[in-house]
Amino acid sequence: MRKTLLFLLSISMVPSLAFAGGELSFDGQNLSPLWSIPFIGIILSIALFPLIAPRIWDNHYGKIVAGWTILFFIPLFMTYDLSITTNIFAHALIEEYIPFILLLLVLFAASGGIHISGNLVASPKFNVSILAIGTILASVMGTTGAAMLLIRPILSANKNRKHRMHIPIFFIFLVANIGGGLTPLGDPPLFLGFLNGVDFFWTLEHMFLPVLLFSLILLSIFYVIDSYYFNKENIAKSDEKTTVVIVGKQNFLIILGVLLGIIVSGVWIPGINWTVFGVEVHLENILRDLFFIFLTIVSLKITSKKIRLDNNFNWHPIIEVAKIFAGIFLTIVPVITILEAGKAGAFSGIVEITHTDSGEPINVIYFWVTTVLSAFLDNAPTYLVFFKMAGAQAPDGLAAADYLMNGIPATLLAISMGTVFTGPLTYIGNAPNFMVKSMAEQEGIKMPSFFGYMFIAMIVLIPVYILLNFIFL
Repeated sequence: MRKTLLFLLSISMVPSLAFAGGELSFDGQNLSPLWSIPFIGIILSIALFPLIAPRIWDNHYGKIVAGWTILFFIPLFMTYDLSITTNIFAHALIEEYIPFILLLLVLFAASGGIHISGNLVASPKFNVSILAIGTILASVMGTTGAAMLLIRPILSANKNRKHRMHIPIFFIFLVANIGGGLTPLGDPPLFLGFLNGVDFFWTLEHMFLPVLLFSLILLSIFYVIDSYYFNKENIAKSDEKTTVVIVGKQNFLIILGVLLGIIVSGVWIPGINWTVFGVEVHLENILRDLFFIFLTIVSLKITSKKIRLDNNFNWHPIIEVAKIFAGIFLTIVPVITILEAGKAGAFSGIVEITHTDSGEPINVIYFWVTTVLSAFLDNAPTYLVFFKMAGAQAPDGLAAADYLMNGIPATLLAISMGTVFTGPLTYIGNAPNFMVKSMAEQEGIKMPSFFGYMFIAMIVLIPVYILLNFIFL
């Protein structure tokens, strides 16, 4: 019955979708906003199902996401030919999803093979220290690697506390997001900028002060909140000295290998490529992805089972992310395609408000538009769309990246801040968010709902966004 209903709904969408622009071509100029329905459906499912039907969501979230994805591909197949449908599917998986999930997989496996133990004495100072260290590490080993490495120790140290929901929330803010803003290795949007010509040290130079200020503000807020709950619980201050024991250190070499693999794939361009289902597959990217698989296997082989047992390591967080983001990466395609069409697309209003009548970028608008969109869309493609849109104004003969870095650096900064800093606004803003949430719930912490979390994030983060807006833009 459900399959029949899904099929009928898909058919009902076809007429509006097929002839939206008068041409049978899957480009942003000819696409109706109706193509965004499956993507919106996934977003609403993530938001509402845990509230109204948590058991159904926990047991069937993969099927629900798959259902919305099918709702995209049925009218796509019925409206366009098989080659276009296959190309869209292959493009989303080969160029975006597979590298994305393999990077998360290897970092998840490697960080899960490092166990931090010892006499971890919970206190506001200890928690702030962990968050600060994680924020710094995020730009070195990526937000996923830093988050997976440190979430377990901080949860373990605070396992006997009654009020601890704020700990994983601020962990998401700082370690899983803000900390990745210093280098192209920290967060996917900045890495995409690096691959498109943005200098490695441009990011460090221009993002350093925003990241530093944002981090200090959030760490201060966290210390006040954590001190309040710590004192409220009348937890006696321990005279014991905090000691740290790290086992599985060989996995740090795995993480180093991941970073080297990313750097090499970005600077080594042999010019060898093949076409698979209409998608150009480059040798350096194939080798990088195979290298990530190899490193994952090596991590599993060289790490004792005891270490992973001590970490309560299991594959549920990465499986959840893999299923949900597979649907997001596929159904987001028409949304991004329409945005890329600029003023000729159905979302032309977004493009028009980002520039003056004379074509000058409005940096404040760039920041807030990318902020809002990146909270719900994947921040990496959002970065690319607005990077290309701003770079399209470059004078003839000047590369887009050079124009953005040297001609309108504030615009590039606005796009960078808007996509990196907005990740913590929702659970789906950045992949590590879901992982941290899942692992916190495994430790018995009742995390807020989608909207509950978003409300908390908005209360804490938006005032800081406004401050950054006034200072840097």
